[in-house]
Amino acid sequence: MRLFFFLLVFLAGCASDPQPAPSQRIADIVASPDRTGADRTNDVRRKPAEMLAFIGVQEGWTVLDISAAGGYSTELLARAVGPKGRVYGQRPRPDPRLRLEERAKTVSNIVPVERPFNDPAPPEAASNALDLVTLMFNYHDFANVDRAAMNRAIFNALKPGGIYVIADHSGRPGTGMSEYNTLHRIEEAFLQKEVEAAGFQFAGEASFLRHPNDPRDQENPPFPKDEFVLKYRKP
Repeated sequence: MRLFFFLLVFLAGCASDPQPAPSQRIADIVASPDRTGADRTNDVRRKPAEMLAFIGVQEGWTVLDISAAGGYSTELLARAVGPKGRVYGQRPRPDPRLRLEERAKTVSNIVPVERPFNDPAPPEAASNALDLVTLMFNYHDFANVDRAAMNRAIFNALKPGGIYVIADHSGRPGTGMSEYNTLHRIEEAFLQKEVEAAGFQFAGEASFLRHPNDPRDQENPPFPKDEFVLKYRKP
């Protein structure tokens, strides 16, 4: 009888735990009629449904989107975490075009923040507060950023078990990030080594942006560019 009682308690707890967004909900997010035409055009290359599914984003999460720029990923994540969640869109300085602020008029749980890349989380989220950090297609631009400090700050800001997802343009073996300003690419193994040095554990990679026939020697090739998406976890 006691075993049966504990089993019921366990199952009840499992049922109440937040779950990753199911495929239909992700499809509804991507198809939201109030998303902009520019974002829909960007969807063709960025494959948002596959990205959200790979991340495993859950309602109620607190998220930091680093180098949010125009806010394409920030808005998708904000829609995915729902009204009980929050997404900080980080940028190093105010945006005169107020792009995140404009998005927040439609998706109100977007919170624009101005923080340096080497310390990107706002004070209220700087220690064991975040469920997810994303860095989409910009790590290669951080040649002049203290990336070790940035990755440590991200590690500290995440809760135990929190997730760090990085996507970028794939460079050739041995190039490190030496081609950041010419081909705008970064060697995947180089990035992995830096992230893992901060204490992160590799948790998976996605294939939906992979194009192995790309020789990775051009910035804008006339064929699909090979891009990687990596997931790390804070132990």
